[in-house]
Amino acid sequence: MSPWIEAMRLRTLPVSVAGVITGTACALMMGCFSAWPAGLCLAFAVLAQIASNFANEYYDYKAGLDRPGREGPRRGVTEGDITPSAMKVATYFTLGLACAIGCSLIYWGGWWLIAVGIAIALGVMAYSTGPYPLSHHGWGEVAVIFFFGIIPVNFTFYLQSGFFNAITAVASISIGLMGANVLIVNNYRDMEDDAAVGKRTLCVRFGRHAMSTLYLFNGFIAVALMIAYWMLLPIWWWFAPAVYLALHTMIWLRLQRVQGAALTPCLGMTAVLMLAYSLAILASSLWP
Repeated sequence: MSPWIEAMRLRTLPVSVAGVITGTACALMMGCFSAWPAGLCLAFAVLAQIASNFANEYYDYKAGLDRPGREGPRRGVTEGDITPSAMKVATYFTLGLACAIGCSLIYWGGWWLIAVGIAIALGVMAYSTGPYPLSHHGWGEVAVIFFFGIIPVNFTFYLQSGFFNAITAVASISIGLMGANVLIVNNYRDMEDDAAVGKRTLCVRFGRHAMSTLYLFNGFIAVALMIAYWMLLPIWWWFAPAVYLALHTMIWLRLQRVQGAALTPCLGMTAVLMLAYSLAILASSLWP
């Protein structure tokens, strides 16, 4: 099971969880929390991300973009731990399971959600394959903001409330920027490997200095977008954005000092920090 667990990239899964938690927090603020759609959104988001991770490993292998001994986490297909056919089956099975759960959400959101589900399923695959794989051409960070911020936060809220609002939209961009930082660390670590096989990530295009600066700015912009929300709460809640920024800056400083596989913990810390921030929003939404 170890190669499969590695292929799921557990360090990154807080990214999908954080979006659903934030959307649910917004529903709680509006007094329209509903457990069933919230739980189904969480299951859908996690399965869709796992399917995306599987697809990324399979299609990068098929395209010859992964090499044995790369700096990042061990790639089971490339290293021979998992057969390509098994990974392909796992990719489409997991995506199919996510789609089945997504279809159940039609009960709360209506038939038009089928179009949203199709767009998400296509996005899962378009990240790594197709005529223009997003992750190979510098669009990965934009895809993360959209598919792990804007979509999950707004639609988790909508499926519980029945409407969209501006507060949730702003929170979704904030969470999306934090999610993009996880991918920035991933591509920052893998820059040489990606450049060697022709992957034109943003880090390959602009270099590590530019991406580390973007990482720092993303975190501060994400908090700035929600500063009005925190200011409405009692002063002791201000510790949440303050602690986030302090830890975010510490990770950024570590980003400057280490190289190669030593950067992998920074990826996990960035994802966990994003999850912790979303949990702080959830906790504050319960404040009377």
